Amino acid sequence: MFLGTHTPRLDDKGRLILPAKFRDELAGGVVITKGQDRCLYAFPMPEFQRIAEQLRAQPMTNKAARAYSRVFFASAHDEVPDKQGRVTIPAHLRDYAALDRDLVVIGASTRVEIWDKAAWETYLAESEDGFADIEEGVLPGGL
Repeated sequence: MFLGTHTPRLDDKGRLILPAKFRDELAGGVVITKGQDRCLYAFPMPEFQRIAEQLRAQPMTNKAARAYSRVFFASAHDEVPDKQGRVTIPAHLRDYAALDRDLVVIGASTRVEIWDKAAWETYLAESEDGFADIEEGVLPGGL
């Protein structure tokens, strides 16, 4: 399970040094793809394969599943982190998420999310007020 908030930087070659506490779980391979809200999702390979199976199980007649699958798989980039825990974020994904130098990398349970620092701060400021209000709908019965 991925937890926490980290603030790494992109190097000049578009590489991200993965947070140390995430490296073991991502050492066998990571898939980075477009996420919602203009962030990137990074999945360990087994989790990406689980999601791929779920998408494959959807009938091709399901228009939403087709559309989601196209973007999800077409934008996916897989690689194995190097010895320093670095992964390259391709230019098309950096452009999609408007990644500059300063990033925020968050643990989001079974995935890692990669955000531009300013975009994350904006998202957090806009969503924190509603955080308490949505608990009941997301966790029936509350905590």
